[in-house]
Amino acid sequence: MFNMLRLTAAAISLFAALLAGSSLVADDPVPVLNLPGSGTNPDAIDYDTLPVLTGQHAIINPAARGPHSRPVDQLDLADLRLNLHNYLVHHDGRYWCLWSDGPKVEDYPTQEMKYSTSEDGLTWSPARSVTGTPEEPFAWIARGLWVRDGELLALGAHYRGHGAFGPPDRKQLTLKAFTWNSDAGTWEPRGTLHENAINNFPPQRLPSGDWIVTRRDSRFNVSVLIGGRNALDDWQAFPVVGVKDVDGFRPDEPIIWALPEGTLVGLYRDNGGSQRLFHATSEDQGRTWSRPLLTNFPNATSKLFSMKTSRGYRVLVLNANPKVGRRQIHLAISPDGRTFTRLARLDVPTPAELPDEVARIRKKFRSGIASLQYPHVIEQDGHLLIALSRGKVQTEVFRVDLDDVDRFLRP
Repeated sequence: MFNMLRLTAAAISLFAALLAGSSLVADDPVPVLNLPGSGTNPDAIDYDTLPVLTGQHAIINPAARGPHSRPVDQLDLADLRLNLHNYLVHHDGRYWCLWSDGPKVEDYPTQEMKYSTSEDGLTWSPARSVTGTPEEPFAWIARGLWVRDGELLALGAHYRGHGAFGPPDRKQLTLKAFTWNSDAGTWEPRGTLHENAINNFPPQRLPSGDWIVTRRDSRFNVSVLIGGRNALDDWQAFPVVGVKDVDGFRPDEPIIWALPEGTLVGLYRDNGGSQRLFHATSEDQGRTWSRPLLTNFPNATSKLFSMKTSRGYRVLVLNANPKVGRRQIHLAISPDGRTFTRLARLDVPTPAELPDEVARIRKKFRSGIASLQYPHVIEQDGHLLIALSRGKVQTEVFRVDLDDVDRFLRP
Protein backbone atom coordinates (compact mmCIF):
# COMPACT_ATOMS: atom_id res chain seq x y z
CA MET A 1 0.00 0.00 0.00
CA PHE A 2 2.85 2.31 0.93
CA ASN A 3 4.62 1.59 -2.37
CA MET A 4 1.41 2.24 -4.32
CA LEU A 5 0.94 5.58 -2.55
CA ARG A 6 4.55 6.47 -3.22
CA LEU A 7 4.12 5.54 -6.90
CA THR A 8 0.93 7.57 -7.12
CA ALA A 9 2.63 10.58 -5.53
CA ALA A 10 5.52 10.24 -7.98
CA ALA A 11 3.11 10.08 -10.88
CA ILE A 12 1.30 13.17 -9.63
CA SER A 13 4.62 15.01 -9.26
CA LEU A 14 5.64 13.99 -12.79
CA PHE A 15 2.26 15.09 -14.15
CA ALA A 16 2.55 18.42 -12.35
CA ALA A 17 6.02 18.92 -13.77
CA LEU A 18 4.77 18.18 -17.26
CA LEU A 19 1.94 20.62 -16.76
CA ALA A 20 4.37 23.25 -15.52
CA GLY A 21 6.58 22.68 -18.54
CA SER A 22 3.58 22.88 -20.85
CA SER A 23 2.55 26.13 -19.19
CA LEU A 24 5.99 27.58 -19.70
CA VAL A 25 5.88 26.70 -23.37
CA ALA A 26 2.38 28.18 -23.68
CA ASP A 27 3.48 31.35 -21.91
CA ASP A 28 6.50 31.84 -24.19
CA PRO A 29 5.39 34.58 -26.63
CA VAL A 30 5.00 33.60 -30.27
CA PRO A 31 7.88 35.40 -32.08
CA VAL A 32 6.05 37.17 -34.89
CA LEU A 33 8.38 40.20 -34.60
CA ASN A 34 12.14 39.97 -35.19
CA LEU A 35 13.85 43.32 -35.75
CA PRO A 36 17.46 44.30 -36.46
CA GLY A 37 19.06 45.31 -33.18
CA SER A 38 16.28 44.24 -30.82
CA GLY A 39 15.62 40.79 -32.25
CA THR A 40 12.55 39.13 -30.71
CA ASN A 41 12.72 41.13 -27.48
CA PRO A 42 10.00 43.81 -27.60
CA ASP A 43 11.41 45.54 -24.52
CA ALA A 44 14.63 46.24 -26.44
CA ILE A 45 12.92 48.26 -29.20
CA ASP A 46 14.26 51.82 -29.29
CA TYR A 47 11.27 53.66 -30.71
CA ASP A 48 13.20 56.95 -30.88
CA THR A 49 15.63 55.52 -33.46
CA LEU A 50 13.12 53.68 -35.65
CA PRO A 51 13.15 54.57 -39.35
CA VAL A 52 10.60 57.19 -40.31
CA LEU A 53 8.29 57.01 -43.33
CA THR A 54 7.18 60.34 -44.76
CA GLY A 55 4.34 60.87 -47.20
CA GLN A 56 1.53 63.10 -48.38
CA HIS A 57 -1.27 64.00 -46.02
CA ALA A 58 -4.86 65.17 -46.48
CA ILE A 59 -8.07 65.61 -44.52
CA ILE A 60 -11.07 63.65 -45.76
CA ASN A 61 -13.63 64.96 -43.27
CA PRO A 62 -12.67 67.83 -40.94
CA ALA A 63 -13.46 68.03 -37.25
CA ALA A 64 -16.75 69.72 -36.40
CA ARG A 65 -18.72 70.67 -33.32
CA GLY A 66 -21.36 68.25 -32.16
CA PRO A 67 -25.04 69.06 -31.60
CA HIS A 68 -24.59 69.52 -27.85
CA SER A 69 -21.21 71.25 -27.78
CA ARG A 70 -20.33 74.04 -25.40
CA PRO A 71 -19.61 77.59 -26.61
CA VAL A 72 -16.47 78.05 -28.71
CA ASP A 73 -14.55 79.70 -25.87
CA GLN A 74 -15.05 76.55 -23.75
CA LEU A 75 -14.59 74.02 -26.54
CA ASP A 76 -12.74 70.71 -26.03
CA LEU A 77 -12.37 67.47 -27.98
CA ALA A 78 -15.36 66.03 -26.15
CA ASP A 79 -17.54 68.64 -27.87
CA LEU A 80 -16.68 67.43 -31.38
CA ARG A 81 -18.41 64.89 -33.57
CA LEU A 82 -17.10 61.34 -33.79
CA ASN A 83 -15.08 60.39 -36.90
CA LEU A 84 -13.89 56.79 -36.57
CA HIS A 85 -13.91 53.30 -38.17
CA ASN A 86 -12.29 54.34 -41.46
CA TYR A 87 -12.40 52.16 -44.62
CA LEU A 88 -11.04 52.65 -48.13
CA VAL A 89 -11.54 51.09 -51.53
CA HIS A 90 -10.66 52.01 -55.12
CA HIS A 91 -13.64 51.26 -57.32
CA ASP A 92 -14.89 52.44 -60.70
CA GLY A 93 -11.95 54.81 -61.13
CA ARG A 94 -12.41 56.55 -57.78
CA TYR A 95 -11.24 56.32 -54.19
CA TRP A 96 -14.00 55.83 -51.64
CA CYS A 97 -13.82 56.32 -47.88
CA LEU A 98 -16.44 55.20 -45.37
CA TRP A 99 -16.53 56.03 -41.65
CA SER A 100 -18.75 56.32 -38.58
CA ASP A 101 -20.00 59.85 -37.91
CA GLY A 102 -21.75 60.45 -34.60
CA PRO A 103 -22.92 63.26 -32.32
CA LYS A 104 -19.98 62.66 -29.95
CA VAL A 105 -17.29 60.12 -29.02
CA GLU A 106 -18.34 57.37 -29.34
CA ASP A 107 -21.09 55.07 -30.64
CA TYR A 108 -24.03 57.06 -29.30
CA PRO A 109 -27.57 56.88 -30.71
CA THR A 110 -28.09 58.73 -34.03
CA GLN A 111 -24.55 57.81 -35.15
CA GLU A 112 -24.58 57.20 -38.90
CA MET A 113 -22.29 56.11 -41.75
CA LYS A 114 -20.84 58.72 -44.07
CA TYR A 115 -18.69 58.56 -47.18
CA SER A 116 -16.55 60.67 -49.47
CA THR A 117 -14.90 60.09 -52.85
CA SER A 118 -11.71 61.27 -54.53
CA GLU A 119 -10.09 61.14 -57.94
CA ASP A 120 -6.51 61.19 -56.62
CA GLY A 121 -6.75 60.06 -52.98
CA LEU A 122 -5.81 63.50 -51.63
CA THR A 123 -8.67 65.82 -52.60
CA TRP A 124 -11.99 64.60 -51.25
CA SER A 125 -15.62 65.49 -51.85
CA PRO A 126 -17.81 66.83 -49.03
CA ALA A 127 -19.14 64.08 -46.78
CA ARG A 128 -22.57 62.60 -47.47
CA SER A 129 -24.60 60.07 -45.52
CA VAL A 130 -24.92 56.41 -46.50
CA THR A 131 -27.60 55.52 -43.96
CA GLY A 132 -29.26 58.79 -43.12
CA THR A 133 -29.42 59.81 -39.46
CA PRO A 134 -31.18 57.07 -37.49
CA GLU A 135 -33.76 57.91 -34.89
CA GLU A 136 -32.92 57.36 -31.24
CA PRO A 137 -32.15 54.95 -29.70
CA PHE A 138 -30.53 53.40 -32.82
CA ALA A 139 -27.13 53.88 -34.39
CA TRP A 140 -24.72 52.59 -37.06
CA ILE A 141 -21.04 51.64 -37.02
CA ALA A 142 -19.22 51.60 -40.38
CA ARG A 143 -17.86 48.12 -41.14
CA GLY A 144 -16.21 48.31 -44.53
CA LEU A 145 -16.46 48.77 -48.29
CA TRP A 146 -16.84 45.43 -50.08
CA VAL A 147 -16.73 44.86 -53.84
CA ARG A 148 -18.74 41.65 -54.35
CA ASP A 149 -19.16 40.46 -57.93
CA GLY A 150 -18.64 44.01 -59.18
CA GLU A 151 -21.18 45.50 -56.78
CA LEU A 152 -19.96 48.12 -54.29
CA LEU A 153 -21.38 47.48 -50.82
CA ALA A 154 -21.09 49.59 -47.68
CA LEU A 155 -21.31 47.37 -44.61
CA GLY A 156 -22.65 48.61 -41.30
CA ALA A 157 -23.53 47.25 -37.87
CA HIS A 158 -26.93 48.46 -36.67
CA TYR A 159 -27.63 48.42 -32.93
CA ARG A 160 -29.70 49.91 -30.14
CA GLY A 161 -28.48 52.23 -27.37
CA HIS A 162 -24.97 53.40 -26.52
CA GLY A 163 -22.39 51.02 -27.97
CA ALA A 164 -22.82 47.80 -29.89
CA PHE A 165 -21.96 45.38 -27.07
CA GLY A 166 -24.19 44.08 -24.31
CA PRO A 167 -27.12 41.67 -23.86
CA PRO A 168 -28.18 40.43 -27.32
CA ASP A 169 -31.88 41.08 -26.81
CA ARG A 170 -31.18 44.66 -25.76
CA LYS A 171 -28.53 45.57 -28.37
CA GLN A 172 -30.35 44.05 -31.40
CA LEU A 173 -27.00 43.94 -33.20
CA THR A 174 -27.29 43.22 -36.94
CA LEU A 175 -24.78 43.37 -39.82
CA LYS A 176 -26.35 44.98 -42.89
CA ALA A 177 -25.32 46.19 -46.35
CA PHE A 178 -26.08 49.13 -48.62
CA THR A 179 -25.44 49.03 -52.37
CA TRP A 180 -24.21 51.91 -54.50
CA ASN A 181 -26.64 52.92 -57.25
CA SER A 182 -24.36 54.66 -59.73
CA ASP A 183 -27.25 55.88 -61.89
CA ALA A 184 -28.98 57.61 -58.99
CA GLY A 185 -25.76 58.49 -57.13
CA THR A 186 -27.18 57.12 -53.88
CA TRP A 187 -26.80 54.23 -51.46
CA GLU A 188 -29.76 51.85 -51.16
CA PRO A 189 -30.48 49.17 -48.51
CA ARG A 190 -29.29 45.78 -49.77
CA GLY A 191 -30.19 43.45 -46.92
CA THR A 192 -28.96 41.69 -43.80
CA LEU A 193 -25.79 39.59 -43.76
CA HIS A 194 -26.09 38.15 -40.24
CA GLU A 195 -27.81 38.70 -36.92
CA ASN A 196 -25.88 39.41 -33.71
CA ALA A 197 -22.77 40.20 -35.71
CA ILE A 198 -20.24 42.98 -36.10
CA ASN A 199 -17.35 42.37 -38.48
CA ASN A 200 -13.98 44.12 -38.42
CA PHE A 201 -12.97 44.43 -42.09
CA PRO A 202 -14.72 43.44 -45.35
CA PRO A 203 -14.87 39.76 -46.37
CA GLN A 204 -11.90 38.16 -48.13
CA ARG A 205 -11.96 35.45 -50.82
CA LEU A 206 -10.97 31.89 -49.95
CA PRO A 207 -9.53 29.52 -52.60
CA SER A 208 -12.89 27.70 -52.56
CA GLY A 209 -14.61 30.82 -53.87
CA ASP A 210 -16.38 31.40 -50.57
CA TRP A 211 -15.85 34.58 -48.60
CA ILE A 212 -14.57 34.70 -45.03
CA VAL A 213 -15.05 37.51 -42.52
CA THR A 214 -14.37 37.84 -38.81
CA ARG A 215 -17.36 38.29 -36.54
CA ARG A 216 -17.86 39.34 -32.94
CA ASP A 217 -21.21 38.90 -31.27
CA SER A 218 -22.62 41.41 -28.80
CA ARG A 219 -20.66 39.67 -26.01
CA PHE A 220 -17.26 39.91 -27.81
CA ASN A 221 -17.09 36.19 -28.65
CA VAL A 222 -15.11 35.75 -31.88
CA SER A 223 -16.07 33.53 -34.80
CA VAL A 224 -15.67 33.58 -38.57
CA LEU A 225 -18.45 33.62 -41.13
CA ILE A 226 -17.80 31.61 -44.29
CA GLY A 227 -20.04 31.78 -47.34
CA GLY A 228 -21.54 34.84 -49.01
CA ARG A 229 -21.06 33.34 -52.45
CA ASN A 230 -24.60 32.22 -53.30
CA ALA A 231 -26.44 34.93 -51.38
CA LEU A 232 -25.65 37.91 -49.22
CA ASP A 233 -27.16 36.24 -46.15
CA ASP A 234 -25.77 32.74 -46.81
CA TRP A 235 -23.14 32.27 -44.11
CA GLN A 236 -21.99 29.52 -41.79
CA ALA A 237 -20.45 30.52 -38.45
CA PHE A 238 -17.37 28.76 -37.02
CA PRO A 239 -16.21 29.58 -33.47
CA VAL A 240 -12.69 30.95 -32.95
CA VAL A 241 -12.40 32.04 -29.31
CA GLY A 242 -14.83 32.97 -26.58
CA VAL A 243 -14.33 36.05 -24.48
CA LYS A 244 -13.45 33.93 -21.41
CA ASP A 245 -11.71 31.00 -23.12
CA VAL A 246 -8.12 32.17 -22.53
CA ASP A 247 -7.18 33.50 -19.09
CA GLY A 248 -6.18 37.16 -19.20
CA PHE A 249 -7.03 37.54 -22.90
CA ARG A 250 -9.98 39.66 -24.01
CA PRO A 251 -10.19 39.29 -27.81
CA ASP A 252 -11.14 42.28 -29.92
CA GLU A 253 -10.93 43.48 -33.56
CA PRO A 254 -9.33 40.39 -35.13
CA ILE A 255 -7.67 40.34 -38.55
CA ILE A 256 -6.90 37.30 -40.72
CA TRP A 257 -4.89 36.54 -43.83
CA ALA A 258 -3.81 33.52 -45.86
CA LEU A 259 -0.25 32.25 -46.27
CA PRO A 260 0.82 30.84 -49.67
CA GLU A 261 0.34 27.22 -48.56
CA GLY A 262 -3.21 27.97 -47.38
CA THR A 263 -2.74 28.39 -43.62
CA LEU A 264 -4.83 31.24 -42.23
CA VAL A 265 -3.20 33.53 -39.69
CA GLY A 266 -5.15 35.53 -37.14
CA LEU A 267 -3.91 38.46 -35.06
CA TYR A 268 -5.98 39.94 -32.26
CA ARG A 269 -6.06 43.12 -30.26
CA ASP A 270 -6.11 42.22 -26.57
CA ASN A 271 -8.29 44.21 -24.16
CA GLY A 272 -6.96 42.19 -21.23
CA GLY A 273 -4.02 44.49 -20.50
CA SER A 274 -1.13 42.55 -22.08
CA GLN A 275 -0.34 45.37 -24.56
CA ARG A 276 0.60 42.62 -27.02
CA LEU A 277 -1.06 41.02 -30.00
CA PHE A 278 -2.38 37.46 -29.80
CA HIS A 279 -1.92 34.90 -32.58
CA ALA A 280 -3.86 31.89 -33.89
CA THR A 281 -3.88 29.78 -37.06
CA SER A 282 -6.28 27.63 -39.06
CA GLU A 283 -5.25 24.74 -41.31
CA ASP A 284 -8.71 24.07 -42.76
CA GLN A 285 -9.66 27.41 -44.30
CA GLY A 286 -11.08 28.88 -41.12
CA ARG A 287 -13.33 26.10 -39.86
CA THR A 288 -11.21 25.31 -36.81
CA TRP A 289 -8.61 27.49 -35.10
CA SER A 290 -5.72 26.99 -32.72
CA ARG A 291 -5.91 28.45 -29.23
CA PRO A 292 -4.83 32.13 -29.36
CA LEU A 293 -1.38 32.68 -27.86
CA LEU A 294 0.41 35.80 -26.69
CA THR A 295 2.97 37.18 -29.18
CA ASN A 296 6.01 39.39 -28.76
CA PHE A 297 4.46 42.15 -30.92
CA PRO A 298 3.59 45.27 -28.85
CA ASN A 299 0.26 47.00 -29.35
CA ALA A 300 -1.18 50.03 -27.57
CA THR A 301 -4.56 48.28 -27.28
CA SER A 302 -5.88 49.51 -30.59
CA LYS A 303 -7.15 48.31 -33.95
CA LEU A 304 -4.70 47.06 -36.60
CA PHE A 305 -4.78 46.20 -40.29
CA SER A 306 -2.59 44.13 -42.60
CA MET A 307 -2.41 43.62 -46.36
CA LYS A 308 -0.09 41.97 -48.87
CA THR A 309 1.41 44.41 -51.37
CA SER A 310 2.07 43.88 -55.07
CA ARG A 311 5.78 43.86 -54.18
CA GLY A 312 5.30 40.52 -52.41
CA TYR A 313 5.74 41.58 -48.81
CA ARG A 314 3.03 42.15 -46.23
CA VAL A 315 2.53 45.36 -44.26
CA LEU A 316 0.92 45.76 -40.85
CA VAL A 317 -0.22 49.19 -39.62
CA LEU A 318 -0.86 49.66 -35.91
CA ASN A 319 -0.03 51.62 -32.76
CA ALA A 320 3.08 49.65 -31.79
CA ASN A 321 4.43 51.74 -28.90
CA PRO A 322 2.42 51.14 -25.71
CA LYS A 323 4.46 53.79 -23.85
CA VAL A 324 2.89 56.59 -25.90
CA GLY A 325 -0.45 54.92 -26.61
CA ARG A 326 -2.01 55.98 -29.89
CA ARG A 327 0.07 59.13 -30.31
CA GLN A 328 2.34 57.24 -32.72
CA ILE A 329 1.35 54.94 -35.56
CA HIS A 330 3.69 52.42 -37.19
CA LEU A 331 4.15 50.25 -40.25
CA ALA A 332 5.74 46.81 -40.01
CA ILE A 333 6.93 44.67 -42.93
CA SER A 334 6.94 40.89 -43.31
CA PRO A 335 8.64 39.28 -46.32
CA ASP A 336 6.92 35.92 -45.73
CA GLY A 337 3.66 36.78 -43.97
CA ARG A 338 4.80 35.00 -40.80
CA THR A 339 7.43 37.21 -39.18
CA PHE A 340 7.68 41.00 -39.31
CA THR A 341 11.31 42.01 -39.72
CA ARG A 342 11.09 45.81 -40.08
CA LEU A 343 9.25 48.50 -38.13
CA ALA A 344 8.98 52.19 -39.02
CA ARG A 345 7.09 55.14 -37.63
CA LEU A 346 4.65 56.88 -39.96
CA ASP A 347 5.42 60.59 -39.89
CA VAL A 348 1.82 61.81 -40.08
CA PRO A 349 2.10 65.62 -39.84
CA THR A 350 0.03 68.14 -37.95
CA PRO A 351 -2.84 69.25 -40.22
CA ALA A 352 -1.90 72.43 -42.05
CA GLU A 353 -5.41 73.79 -41.73
CA LEU A 354 -8.25 73.27 -39.29
CA PRO A 355 -11.81 74.59 -39.30
CA ASP A 356 -12.16 77.96 -37.55
CA GLU A 357 -14.61 76.51 -35.05
CA VAL A 358 -11.94 74.17 -33.60
CA ALA A 359 -8.99 76.59 -33.82
CA ARG A 360 -9.10 77.12 -30.04
CA ILE A 361 -7.96 73.53 -29.43
CA ARG A 362 -5.46 73.38 -32.31
CA LYS A 363 -2.76 72.06 -29.96
CA LYS A 364 -4.71 68.84 -29.43
CA PHE A 365 -4.43 68.10 -33.17
CA ARG A 366 -0.63 68.34 -33.26
CA SER A 367 1.62 65.46 -34.19
CA GLY A 368 2.84 63.70 -31.05
CA ILE A 369 -0.15 64.95 -29.04
CA ALA A 370 -3.19 63.81 -31.00
CA SER A 371 -4.08 60.14 -31.14
CA LEU A 372 -3.92 58.44 -34.54
CA GLN A 373 -5.93 55.25 -34.75
CA TYR A 374 -8.05 52.70 -36.60
CA PRO A 375 -6.03 52.46 -39.83
CA HIS A 376 -7.19 50.91 -43.07
CA VAL A 377 -4.83 50.52 -46.03
CA ILE A 378 -5.16 49.99 -49.77
CA GLU A 379 -2.55 49.96 -52.53
CA GLN A 380 -3.04 51.96 -55.70
CA ASP A 381 -0.70 53.39 -58.35
CA GLY A 382 2.52 52.54 -56.52
CA HIS A 383 1.39 53.96 -53.18
CA LEU A 384 -0.12 52.86 -49.91
CA LEU A 385 -3.10 54.99 -48.95
CA ILE A 386 -3.75 54.82 -45.21
CA ALA A 387 -6.99 56.11 -43.72
CA LEU A 388 -6.92 56.98 -40.03
CA SER A 389 -8.76 58.95 -37.39
CA ARG A 390 -7.14 61.83 -35.49
CA GLY A 391 -8.42 62.11 -31.94
CA LYS A 392 -11.50 60.14 -33.06
CA VAL A 393 -12.85 63.43 -34.43
CA GLN A 394 -11.24 63.90 -37.87
CA THR A 395 -10.88 61.49 -40.82
CA GLU A 396 -7.54 61.74 -42.66
CA VAL A 397 -5.37 59.94 -45.20
CA PHE A 398 -1.61 59.47 -45.39
CA ARG A 399 -0.10 58.39 -48.71
CA VAL A 400 3.25 56.56 -48.73
CA ASP A 401 5.34 55.71 -51.80
CA LEU A 402 5.95 51.95 -52.00
CA ASP A 403 9.48 52.62 -53.24
CA ASP A 404 10.17 54.23 -49.86
CA VAL A 405 8.78 51.17 -48.08
CA ASP A 406 10.97 48.90 -50.25
CA ARG A 407 14.12 50.60 -48.99
CA PHE A 408 13.58 49.29 -45.47
CA LEU A 409 14.00 45.72 -46.66
CA ARG A 410 17.40 46.33 -48.22
CA PRO A 411 20.46 45.16 -46.23
